[in-house]
Amino acid sequence: MPNIIEVKNLRKSYTDGGETTTVALNKVSFDVRKGEFVAIMGPSGSGKSTLLHLLGLLDTPTSGSYHFHGKNVTAFTGDELADLRNRELGFVFQSFNLLARTSVIDNVKLPLYYSDIPEHEWDKRAREAVESVGLGRRMEHAQAELSGGERQRVAIARALVTDPEVIFADEPTGNLDSKSGKTVMAIMQHLNEEHGKTIVLITHETSTADHAERIIRLIDGEIESDVRVRNRLTAEDEFVK
Repeated sequence: MPNIIEVKNLRKSYTDGGETTTVALNKVSFDVRKGEFVAIMGPSGSGKSTLLHLLGLLDTPTSGSYHFHGKNVTAFTGDELADLRNRELGFVFQSFNLLARTSVIDNVKLPLYYSDIPEHEWDKRAREAVESVGLGRRMEHAQAELSGGERQRVAIARALVTDPEVIFADEPTGNLDSKSGKTVMAIMQHLNEEHGKTIVLITHETSTADHAERIIRLIDGEIESDVRVRNRLTAEDEFVK
């Protein structure tokens, strides 16, 4: 498979307004193949969330290069980055980021308002995305009526609704009990293995990272190791249809 992501010597630093500079990432280089499932691990402060924000085009590097599908996105304008982000990338966050008084289907529709997908397709796409994560019977329920695991599944459906090539997941099981976490990871693996989605996942949990086929470990803003998972966990849990 060709590379979908190529980063070389990525660096991200911050200044406090004076002379103090904090380096969050330094000399980070790696590739991600199309259809690959990669987990990024590291202790708090290692730079993993910073890296995810750069890869997800939510922030820009201080230096270095980032090519997405062969295009140097570090040279893109803000509008070009926003367009690429909306068309090609989906996001799942630990805190779900759902609208509290809004139904499941309307939460899932949100990315479509900023897309070039015709409005007459929105309802069909949203319903298919909700069905794909096993929440067809909860379509009209509000966030407050859902469990934590169900809320994260809604977040996954929202990430899928524009049919992105890459899904970025930032600690997707961090707020869940073990059973709900396994269900979420079963969905992630299904998206990767059956639908060919490229997944880049941030986690501090080894049991979550072991669902990936490759683990990149960061420490102090630099890559400590980049290894293939020999005994990748299988997605045995079935989520309720």
